[in-house]
Amino acid sequence: MIFITIWPLFALICLGYVMARGGFPEPGFWPAAERVNYFILFPALLVSSLSDAPVRDPAILRLGLAVIVTICLAAGTLAVVRRLTPMPAARFGPSLQGVVRFNTYLGLAITASLGGPAGLERAAVLLAVAVPLVNVLSIIALTDAGAARRPVALLRMVLRNPLILACLAGIVIALTGIGLPFGIGQFFALLGQGSLPLGLLCVGAALRPGALRQDMGALAGNGAVRLLGMPLLAAVIGRAMGLEGVEALVLVVFCAIPTAPTAYVLTRQFGGDGTYMAGLVTAQTMAAVVTIPLVLLVIGYG
Repeated sequence: MIFITIWPLFALICLGYVMARGGFPEPGFWPAAERVNYFILFPALLVSSLSDAPVRDPAILRLGLAVIVTICLAAGTLAVVRRLTPMPAARFGPSLQGVVRFNTYLGLAITASLGGPAGLERAAVLLAVAVPLVNVLSIIALTDAGAARRPVALLRMVLRNPLILACLAGIVIALTGIGLPFGIGQFFALLGQGSLPLGLLCVGAALRPGALRQDMGALAGNGAVRLLGMPLLAAVIGRAMGLEGVEALVLVVFCAIPTAPTAYVLTRQFGGDGTYMAGLVTAQTMAAVVTIPLVLLVIGYG
């Protein structure tokens, strides 16, 4: 059942890859499509999903705390490993992003398929907590903690992220109870409907199989931690914090999905090992076709 629910999402990723490699519609389409989705369609989906979310529900608060604990525990473990086996920031940054970052489009698509509207609401709340956290951790890792010594610049960079701004706006709307009147909610919902299909096509277009030729051992090890270790850690932490039902499902799904394609852009921006990061994105996305249904079945969401 899980495979039947999930395979169309990966089919969209494969379609995006085939379209991009075939030059259709044209090479300039994909960067433009990513920008439209990143700055308009996806923020609209987040605001629409969060505006009616039960943000005061204790289970939602536990979900937010659980994702913080999961990500911070994973990042802290990687920092300890780095002390034992030193590596430069250019290499450690991609390694950390390969473990703690997540493909937001795929995560929302899976939770919407398995959890319905409630799953989408909870996933949007998780993003409001996790997106700023993983961005800060990624920048600190790529700069050898140099960014942490410039908190104002770091804060400015994080607050320029349209996804973070959309999450903040959605939470404010939900807390105040003003909603999205005068048809604004329907307008945002219509925009958001195009976000996930387009996002998954763009994920496929961004895959770089050529990057798999190097560092196969490192790619496999990092992928195993991300796709198998992280969801098991999330399941343990979720159970310890009393998460059940949709909240537990959302936490596990977002820890079971591959790392974010945008991690490649951030890595290049800060001078990290872009080839290694591209390999992590590609390898994990390909492996996730098998690992996500397996993990969900083992943990008990099948």
